[in-house]
Amino acid sequence: MAPRAAARLELLGFTAVSHLQGGKLDWMAAGLPTEGENAGRPRAGTVARKDVPVTALSDRVDVVRDRVRALGWDAAVVVNSERVVLGLLRSAELEKDGELPVEQAMRPGPSTFRPYVPIKEMADYMTEHELESSPVTTSDGTLVGLLYRSDAVKEAEGCPDCVRKMI
Repeated sequence: MAPRAAARLELLGFTAVSHLQGGKLDWMAAGLPTEGENAGRPRAGTVARKDVPVTALSDRVDVVRDRVRALGWDAAVVVNSERVVLGLLRSAELEKDGELPVEQAMRPGPSTFRPYVPIKEMADYMTEHELESSPVTTSDGTLVGLLYRSDAVKEAEGCPDCVRKMI
């Protein structure tokens, strides 16, 4: 039915018609708008910092460290040319031998979370597992931003009804 609906919209003159393959969670993970009771509640994707520094596997640690610090950050996300998350450089990794390529210094395959996860759930998880930060990605692994535990906890404390409800 979705392809038929898209075709009908195009016949009606709409030019920016997309056919989303996947379900509601894929829609939400893509950062597309939602409606209903949960739509206004903060989630991982709305709290994550979008301007996180990114780097490539082949970059040197010292170059990344200098750039990250100059921007006032303590972490960088390692991505490929499509911004798919490959690794993470936190403070400890940025302190490694500056001559190393990022690929040898990074935390490979970091835990990532989807943008639709309620912020209270993220704050609890990150606190329990002592995660200082975690990448937030779309379903296909594309970087949305970096969520800091401190940001998640602060936002969750300001939203007492931010518990998971039926999606």
